[in-house]
Amino acid sequence: TKFLDPCTKSGVFLREIAKRLIDGLADTIPDLQERIDHIMHHQLYGIAITRLTSLMSRRSLYCSKDASGKYSLSHFDNNDGNIRYADIKHTWVQGKCRYCGASQEVYDRGSDMESHAYEFIHTDNPNKLYNNMTFDVIIGNPPYQMSDGGGTGDSAKPIYHLFIEKAKLINPRYLIMITPSRWMKGGKGLDDFRRKMIDDTRLKEIYDFEDAAECFPGLHIDGGVNYFLWGTDYSGPVDYKYKSKDGCILQSKRYLKVDFSDTVIRDPRQITIIKKVREQTSNSYS
Repeated sequence: TKFLDPCTKSGVFLREIAKRLIDGLADTIPDLQERIDHIMHHQLYGIAITRLTSLMSRRSLYCSKDASGKYSLSHFDNNDGNIRYADIKHTWVQGKCRYCGASQEVYDRGSDMESHAYEFIHTDNPNKLYNNMTFDVIIGNPPYQMSDGGGTGDSAKPIYHLFIEKAKLINPRYLIMITPSRWMKGGKGLDDFRRKMIDDTRLKEIYDFEDAAECFPGLHIDGGVNYFLWGTDYSGPVDYKYKSKDGCILQSKRYLKVDFSDTVIRDPRQITIIKKVREQTSNSYS
C-alpha cells in the first residue's frame, strides 16, 4: 500500500502513517529493520512545498535531513529518499502563473527566495512525477492561497482546490485533505470547484468545523475548516459531521447536491427550514 503527501511541510502525516505501519506489519515482517526499510522505501512518499520543509519532513520521517546519511533510520542512495523537492518556476502568462494564478509582480524574484511554485500543481500530468506509480492513499494539508496581486489575507487567490483536482487525476483509492470550508459557499475562483465537489458522489465523509481553532489552535480562518474522505470505489451519500462554534455536533447522511441550493448547506438544521419556506411560495429573495 503506497501513501503520498503531495504537499508535505513538517512530515507529520508520513511520520504518523509510518508509526502505524511499523505496528501493523510486525507479524508480516518480524525483523524491525527489514520492516522499516520496506515501509520507507516502498510505501511512503512525499513532495515538499519548499526546500526547508523537505529537510523538516526527512527529519521527521527518517530522523535525518539526509536520507543517505549514517543517522537515517533507513539508508537511501540519495539525499532525498522518497521525499522530493524540485525548484520549480512559475509559467507566466500576462502577469499570472497559468497553473496557480500567482502574481508575476510578487513572485518573479531572485533565486535566493522561494518561488512557491508547488511541483504537484505546476504540471499538466501529476502521474509523471512518480513514473505513473499507483498510490493507494493521497493525504495532505495543502497551501491555502497565493497572492495574485489583488487581495490579501482571506481574499487572496485560493489554491488548495488545485491540489485536490490534481490528486483526483492520479486516481488513488482514497484521498484525504484538510482545507478551508469557504469553497462550500463561495470564494474567489471556487465556483467551478464547488460544483464539481457537490456533484461528486465519491465523497464518503466530511468533518466540518465552523471554528478553525478546533483543528488549528490559535488560528483564525473565515468559515472554518473541513477534512474529507474521498474513495474511488465509493458512490453514495456523504456521512457529514458538522461542529458549530457553540460545540454542537450534528451528523447527517445526505447528498451535497440538492435542488434548492447551489451551495453546500453545512448545518443540517437549515435544510428543513429552507424546504418549508420553498413549499410556501416561489417568490423569494435572498
